[in-house]
Amino acid sequence: MKQIVSISLGSSKRNHRATLEILGEEVVIERIGTDGDRKKAAGLLRELDGKVDALGLGGIDLYLVAGQRRYQIRDAQKLAAVVKKTPILDGSGLKHTLERRVVHFLQEQGLQLQEKKVLMTAAVDRFGMAEALTEAGCRMVYGDFIFALGIPLPLTSLRALRFAARMLLPILSQLPFELLYPTGKKQESIDPRFSGYYEEADLIAGDFILINKYLPSDLKGKIILTNTVTLEDLQNLSQRRIKTLITTTPDFQGRSFGTNVMEALLVAFSGRRPEELTAEDYLYYLEKLEIKPRIINF
Repeated sequence: MKQIVSISLGSSKRNHRATLEILGEEVVIERIGTDGDRKKAAGLLRELDGKVDALGLGGIDLYLVAGQRRYQIRDAQKLAAVVKKTPILDGSGLKHTLERRVVHFLQEQGLQLQEKKVLMTAAVDRFGMAEALTEAGCRMVYGDFIFALGIPLPLTSLRALRFAARMLLPILSQLPFELLYPTGKKQESIDPRFSGYYEEADLIAGDFILINKYLPSDLKGKIILTNTVTLEDLQNLSQRRIKTLITTTPDFQGRSFGTNVMEALLVAFSGRRPEELTAEDYLYYLEKLEIKPRIINF
């Protein structure tokens, strides 16, 4: 049996456990939220170190990426440092391959992306997806300033995004992470103050916690491309009349897990250390484990 556990700074209300059979082997996948309590998260990581096959680090990124540059998040590095034996993953390696691949998959399925207006909540969190959507001919709005900093400054090109990242990420990555991203109980409330950006978009892409945090009451006809969606989230999106939900990973007994969980799963099955895996290796294991996106038409 393989056991994958994700320790998240997110709300404990989003916890989930699934027992699956993959390639003839029983696999237990679990997500445990700590409601923004970093001390509790560190304690759980220490407790599980050496006792499970792989650990996920959720609700926080080890790195933010813009082009070829990668910026370490100080708070995340401190958390990861308490783990000495078990591989610990934040999903950044998988985002670069899986989410790029999902965009190509959607085009193969007949989704016309050319000239679609896309709002991406935070591109430095999912730069592979941002590049793939741009290459597909989408008209992009990158909301990194809007959704992370509350500054109504949309960016409309990868060049502008890279420039802003070079200027600001060396500083922002050293700040307490909760200043940049909703953690714990902050994930449970919705503030629709950025509704206008949603209304102008055909497709809304990126981290679901950020999308959900500022969700307007009506999303009629919109497409959402995201991940980490629970049954309750599905109900809320249905009430807001969205047209289609696409999650980059499958439903596992009522929930699509975050990329940190999926990356931990692939690493556990590979039997190798994360630093040994290339983008081609990730693609190989995605195919072998039949990890595919989910499309729900409401």
